[in-house]
Amino acid sequence: MLIDNRLADRLKKVKPSSTLVITSKAKKLKSEGFDIVNLAAGEPDFDTPDFVKDAGIEAIKSGFTKYTPTTGILELRKLITEKLKKDNSLQYEPNQIVVSCGAKHSIFNALFVLANPGDEVLIPQPYWVSYPEMVHLCCASPRFIKALPENNFKVTPGQIKEQLSSKTKILILNSPSNPTGCVYSEEELREIADICVENKIFVISDEIYEKLIYDGIKHVSIASFNKEIYDLTVTINGLSKSYSMTGWRIGYLAAAGDIAEAVSRFQDHSTSNPNSIAQKAAVAALSRGGDFFGNIVKEFKGRRDYCIDRLSRMPKLKAIKPQGAFYIFCDISKTGLKSVEFANTLLEKSYVSLIPGEGFGMDNYVRISFATGLEQLKKGMDRIGEFLNG
Repeated sequence: MLIDNRLADRLKKVKPSSTLVITSKAKKLKSEGFDIVNLAAGEPDFDTPDFVKDAGIEAIKSGFTKYTPTTGILELRKLITEKLKKDNSLQYEPNQIVVSCGAKHSIFNALFVLANPGDEVLIPQPYWVSYPEMVHLCCASPRFIKALPENNFKVTPGQIKEQLSSKTKILILNSPSNPTGCVYSEEELREIADICVENKIFVISDEIYEKLIYDGIKHVSIASFNKEIYDLTVTINGLSKSYSMTGWRIGYLAAAGDIAEAVSRFQDHSTSNPNSIAQKAAVAALSRGGDFFGNIVKEFKGRRDYCIDRLSRMPKLKAIKPQGAFYIFCDISKTGLKSVEFANTLLEKSYVSLIPGEGFGMDNYVRISFATGLEQLKKGMDRIGEFLNG
């Protein structure tokens, strides 16, 4: 007999990841011999560069397999400060950097040290599936701001102002966005920064897709505008997407000294240091990997354009061309199906996996990933077209 209070109350509001649910189902079908086209992937299909792998192997061979400082080795944190200065016009010292087990871990750390029970965290909707659940785990409350497709799924300063309350503590901003691929302009970010400074709202700026931007659009870090917004911003990044290092689990945050120190204390007693071998691989990536993402951006852009062209010829679907990341957020309203039913039926009948929009807060949408080869994309688009016409 189960006792009602076996589990902590904080888990009661936390939902399983819809991304992982559909992915697990697709993997099971594939293991049974079905020809599955994977348009659900949240990671680049490119292999980790050889020089990064070699650095990891060398770390093992040289015995670099022990504990490191909780916040990461100094060599890596120095390289991150150089990267932030060069790419983002952000000046940080190594003691303001905390390296963690992926960008997701860094976001959770930031929420944990900033959010109190009863605080509200503003989250633009659609959102990455884990944001609301991490807020719940921190015993705070998510407050959603519905972004409109006619504004390319970006929230406006006016919408943010409308949602402010005495409980508002944090705004989570994701640019480029998962799942929509939208990118906020410098002008838009400046207006948002002014609101946050005026109302003393912290910003968790998730910039993990910053290197994957198309059509000459420029990535801008909100913390770069002035000292006031700098002090309120926790900048999140990592190597998973830009260096195709998802499994290495290296992410980091950069923040004002008191926030970074608090995260360090929290990480001392939760995970301690990130993987030592992966840290050495990250050093190699940041030292030598400048050309890597330039090549994959070109490839991703070609895939994006192909998928948008194919989807535009399917009357029951409507897709907005993403400016960044490697996802297309596709309106399925005209099919008469909600996202989970659409995704499950497509997988079971046509053997194409994609992610239902329900987990992103938009049940009339699905997320299509173009992080797979063009041959698979062609097969996937053919099958989706046949499914819609069936």
